[in-house]
Amino acid sequence: MIGKFGSSHPKYSSSIYPLNYGYIPNTTSGDGEPLDCYILGVFNPVETFTGKCIAIIHRNNDDDDKLIIVPEGKNYTNEQIEALLEFQEQYFHHIIIRPKNYLEFNATLPELSVSNLEKSLKFYQTLGFKINYERKENKFAFISLGKVQFMLQEISKNNKWDIGKLTYPFGNGINFQLDVTNLELIYKSLTSHNYQIAFDIEENWYRQGDQLLGSKEFLVQDPDGYLLRISEDLGIKNIQQ
Repeated sequence: MIGKFGSSHPKYSSSIYPLNYGYIPNTTSGDGEPLDCYILGVFNPVETFTGKCIAIIHRNNDDDDKLIIVPEGKNYTNEQIEALLEFQEQYFHHIIIRPKNYLEFNATLPELSVSNLEKSLKFYQTLGFKINYERKENKFAFISLGKVQFMLQEISKNNKWDIGKLTYPFGNGINFQLDVTNLELIYKSLTSHNYQIAFDIEENWYRQGDQLLGSKEFLVQDPDGYLLRISEDLGIKNIQQ
């Protein structure tokens, strides 16, 4: 180990390691030294450790990448990794590299019952969503647009999730706000494919305390009538006294 949990940094004694920090034997990093690693999920000093690599910290202004090692069965989100490594990585410009199939799930994740999955996927892909994975045998899909995530499930006769009769428009009484950075492109994509816009683009400012939060937004309904509010941030301004 280069730095054990609770020990002082060899050069900066006031800096205490909040985790175990070591290296992989018989490897060579960009700096000619063995490949370093952070060990997360082990909150006591260790001499050696065997685990799995879940991510790589790639430093853009240094040639010394770091592996993120955790015990089997453990995982950490990018946000958690950043928080745990801030003591050292705050001094470097870096990115977190994950496997191509890595997916970070939101804490709130709506699942929409849809009448025709193929038809719904066509709409959401036109809107800009990508299909992260599918279970075609169950007529299920997980889709995302940036940090917006939905599950789509085609209605079946014995669906335990349906607690009442579904009639169009589905989801009456709720709308989903989708925060995007390319509202105009999404609008053009939908209209060019002849999807009807429920409420055209407008600029709105909503009060929060003594400030106004701005957004450009429009409303569109998906094939089953779920109401989506496509919203692009316009910033903040103070309320005029």
